[in-house]
Amino acid sequence: MEKLIITAALTGAEVTRAQQPNLPLTPEEIAVDALACYEAGASIVHIHARDTEGNPTQDAQVYKEIKDKIAEKCNIIFQPSTGGAVWHTPEQRLQPVDLAPEMATLSCGTCNFGADVFMNSEEYMEKFAKKMMEVGVKPEIEVFERGMIENAKTLVKKGLLKTPLHVDFVLGVPGACPGTPEDLMYMVRQLPEDWTWTVAGIGRSELPLAVMAIILGGHVRVGFEDNVYYGKGRLAKSNAELVERIVRIAKEMGREIATPDEARAILGLK
Repeated sequence: MEKLIITAALTGAEVTRAQQPNLPLTPEEIAVDALACYEAGASIVHIHARDTEGNPTQDAQVYKEIKDKIAEKCNIIFQPSTGGAVWHTPEQRLQPVDLAPEMATLSCGTCNFGADVFMNSEEYMEKFAKKMMEVGVKPEIEVFERGMIENAKTLVKKGLLKTPLHVDFVLGVPGACPGTPEDLMYMVRQLPEDWTWTVAGIGRSELPLAVMAIILGGHVRVGFEDNVYYGKGRLAKSNAELVERIVRIAKEMGREIATPDEARAILGLK
């Protein structure tokens, strides 16, 4: 098997300090947290920026500050979100791509998102894919439902995405595909053999789906964006604690952990 790529999703757009007191919000806090996750074994950090009030923002200058601060501390792969929050416009969501990061997320379809709707029309998807190709950014295809895999394949046929793709299965979002083992197995079977994949299990799905990914040869995303708990009734002390658990389990199962440079080679990053 390839070495295991661990992504740490540090902050997200919805989690608050009331829910998780250790949530990093400022650029410096996010950079310090990224370093801790890097030292724990993560090779990618998935970033949602927050403004000075702690609210979600897609402002390119805030992302630049985060990106620069992280780069000063370690060579972990910086992966900004283009999903933002559900109320951000496509133009706002795309701003971090102007920074030419190595990777950025590209959501490949519309789905219910709790009480809201996460909108990604064909026009949006094509616009995001074209922009990433222009700037030389490797997209991580975010898949919340089965049809989103087909949307990604359509973008490939149109010449807007280059294969092999890297897919992130985000499973367990209220209103979208559940995070059961059966759902993950079904999703994985729909991918071409040369595509790589990560799974981000939401809430209680995080740990069991991560263990499955280790076994199946996929990769793993953990962090406060997806789950603020370490175990039932016990909040995680940090994002790094969640990374450390995955490293420990993977090593027990004989799966080596990828460094950032090894992850770059696996994902074909420039």
